[in-house]
Amino acid sequence: MSEQLLFLDREAVLTCLAHVDVCAETARVLRRHAEGRVALPPEGYLPWTNGEGAYCRSLAMLGAVEDDDGPPLRGIKIINAATSNPSHGRERAAGLAMLFDPDTARPRVLAEAGWLSATRTAAYTMVSLRHLGPEQWDAATFIGCGMLARVHVGLLVATFPRTTRVHLHDTDPRRAEDLAGWIRERHPHVTVRVEPGARQAVAAAPVVVTTTTADRGYLPAAWLTPGTFVAHVSLADLLPDAFLTAQAVFVDDVALVADNPRRVLGRMMREGQITDSVPKGRAHGHDPTGRPLDGTLGQVLIGERPAVRPTGSHVISNPFGMAVLDVGLLGAVYEAAVRRGLGRTLTLY
Repeated sequence: MSEQLLFLDREAVLTCLAHVDVCAETARVLRRHAEGRVALPPEGYLPWTNGEGAYCRSLAMLGAVEDDDGPPLRGIKIINAATSNPSHGRERAAGLAMLFDPDTARPRVLAEAGWLSATRTAAYTMVSLRHLGPEQWDAATFIGCGMLARVHVGLLVATFPRTTRVHLHDTDPRRAEDLAGWIRERHPHVTVRVEPGARQAVAAAPVVVTTTTADRGYLPAAWLTPGTFVAHVSLADLLPDAFLTAQAVFVDDVALVADNPRRVLGRMMREGQITDSVPKGRAHGHDPTGRPLDGTLGQVLIGERPAVRPTGSHVISNPFGMAVLDVGLLGAVYEAAVRRGLGRTLTLY
């Protein structure tokens, strides 16, 4: 008996994504998560330093999402990254994602995960902005101008067509100029400005998205004007006082945050500066004197926690990245591939 699976390269993934409402799919899985209808095992994490002295890591992220009319979607994303890749013209992260057959447990589909992962991250940002962002805005700032920022900008303009201005900053001005050129070519109605410094970029728009590889904080609360929404997508851009003075802080999964000291918010929870409301034993940092989290985005979507938009201060959305979002999105991509006859069949044996 032979074993086969469907392989989707990036071109096939992109074609399928064009037929998927990625924000709706992301919101659906977030609601499932808030309702306790997902499985989210601890992620595998393997770090190392390459020959250039750059940080590298491999993440193995399993997840399952319950379906209303069938067995749960089960799968895994393996996403690897090296911080030195962009300097060599490579995307920082790349990997593979799989879905498993519910009866045989065999891999059913194998897909290029770099663009898929970036799309699910951008979709999470759009859903959070829709529910937690300012009431009125037409400009956004992106700190860090690699592939993740490019996917964000494309989805931002599609999701919020009233966006008229985009401000960019990157420690490598060439990356910022490259992204600016791409925006001007693809979205000529959007005015683009490359800012010389991070502080100027943050002050330029009421929506700030960090898509960097920074491992040390640099962005204090003082840079954030009242009414600013921050999508803290990357690891460590915000300094602790930005969290402590925020009007509200929302995450994707509280236990993921508390168990991850590599990110600033995870460290703050372990130190008791930020507290959570998950059941005892699932997370660290139960100091009642700390600043409490305001909940998860999924809880907002199901009405369990109130949405908070920035008015007198700033609101932070800080997702850590849930495998169930990749699994859910890959499920939708797989359905689109089957309907359109896309992908290649691989014979394993």
